[in-house]
Amino acid sequence: MRTATLTRDTSETKIAVTVNLDGTGAYDVQTGVGFFDHMLEQLSRHSLIDMTIRCDGDLHIDQHHTVEDTALALGAAIAQALADKRGIRRYGDALSPMDETLTRVALDISGRPWLVWKTAFTQTRLGEMDTEMFQHFFHSFAQTAGITLHIETLYGDNNHHIAESAFKGLARALRAAVEIDPRKADAIPSTKGTL
Repeated sequence: MRTATLTRDTSETKIAVTVNLDGTGAYDVQTGVGFFDHMLEQLSRHSLIDMTIRCDGDLHIDQHHTVEDTALALGAAIAQALADKRGIRRYGDALSPMDETLTRVALDISGRPWLVWKTAFTQTRLGEMDTEMFQHFFHSFAQTAGITLHIETLYGDNNHHIAESAFKGLARALRAAVEIDPRKADAIPSTKGTL
């Protein structure tokens, strides 16, 4: 079983994350930020990675620490569940349409964290979530998951659709990348022999 459980406690947040890379997309998410929960639920459902996420953060200040620290913990849990990455397909990509919006996501579980972000919002908040936090989520997630991540919204008008297509695109790309390749299930997918 490719699973991991991780806790992250600071003076700003207390977080517990459990992931199962070989799940069914079952989720139980509570961060205290409704729109963020909705996005994390989409990430779980469409990646088929089971996720249990609990975050008790300093929301009386704002959502920054809650979103950032949840991303850091989730990325670290996925990296832990991947272990030496033996047998994974490594690469994943998805075109994610949502009504008038189309977002392209491509990733490489390379051990070299990077984010290319070409997505913009025309409003500052969705529900109670600041839209500037989406880029920060993906950046923090890529850092601790150890992935190179490219997200580009090709077009779109509705801010909810833009955010959701990015999360669903990440989910579908991640699903492809973490799957075991039956042709190379015993090999590290790198000519270096390590990732």
